[in-house]
Amino acid sequence: MSYLDAGASGVNSTRTPEPQQTQLVDEAVKWLVLMHSGRFNEADAQRCAHWRGQSSEHQRVWESVEKLNRQFESVPGSLAMPVLNRPRVSENRRMMLKTIALAITAPSAMWLGYRAIPWDSLNAQYRTGTGERRDVALADGSQLSLNTSSAVDVVFDARQRLVLQRSGEIHIQTAHGPQAGARPFVVKTQQGSLQALGTRFVVRCTPDRTRLTVLDGAVQVRPLHWSETQIVPAGQELDFSADRLGAKVPALPGVGQWVQGVLYAEQMRLADFVAELARYRPGILRCDSSVADIPVSGAFQLNNTDRILEALAQTLPVQIQFRTRYWVTVAAR
Repeated sequence: MSYLDAGASGVNSTRTPEPQQTQLVDEAVKWLVLMHSGRFNEADAQRCAHWRGQSSEHQRVWESVEKLNRQFESVPGSLAMPVLNRPRVSENRRMMLKTIALAITAPSAMWLGYRAIPWDSLNAQYRTGTGERRDVALADGSQLSLNTSSAVDVVFDARQRLVLQRSGEIHIQTAHGPQAGARPFVVKTQQGSLQALGTRFVVRCTPDRTRLTVLDGAVQVRPLHWSETQIVPAGQELDFSADRLGAKVPALPGVGQWVQGVLYAEQMRLADFVAELARYRPGILRCDSSVADIPVSGAFQLNNTDRILEALAQTLPVQIQFRTRYWVTVAAR
């Protein structure tokens, strides 16, 4: 398998949806969000029925979006309406539509398991949306980077330097020096705490587990319901839950390269690669089982996920099927 270059041009895929169809999908998603918001009144119902009755294509798109929504857990109204009302979103219609479509169609890191993720993740001190990354210089000189759909709060006081990781994935390079060393640097997730021992490391959270990868130095891990700790050295990673500590294993190559805007793969199953890529774009991105085991290797620039899909289609025996901008399948050619 050759080394894939995401900068390649051209595409070998099925037809991209027409702008009119994409607009209809956007409108249908907005109606669906409003319908599940708890604020859907009789006048709204009449307007929605009028929209659906404008043409057979309106009705077909509505049925497709409604069917898609049934495949996933509906977003509660208390989440959906703030998305509609956020000032930043109202200033940028395109971003609003992406956010709404994500909320309805994809269980991303922000939306998946909303019952388990603390409400604070939506109002965290530092957070990123889908496909966004952010670098933060902390008060002690440490460097914090947030990957896509991530949220943290930072609490520094006289006793400790604390990062409360609400969701997503972060990269930390701790500061050196006697002043920094006087206070422990701790990351807390829903599953436990991680104390840096002069180090650079990556922490990735899901609702039921935390994955630690240590790049330099070492990190001490303590699950929430355990009294014992585990020290993880550089080049190792482990998963843990609130009541279980996994085994240390060699870190996968390329972990943390998202800080430089790169998604790295080395003989990765296509299904796993597509699942990783899906974290960086709104909507559904899935891999057909017939091509799931094709190996992928390469370094892919995350600033344009469409070009990554193009590169897959040019190099592998696959095609990219666009049902809509938010519903994409990697399938056999």
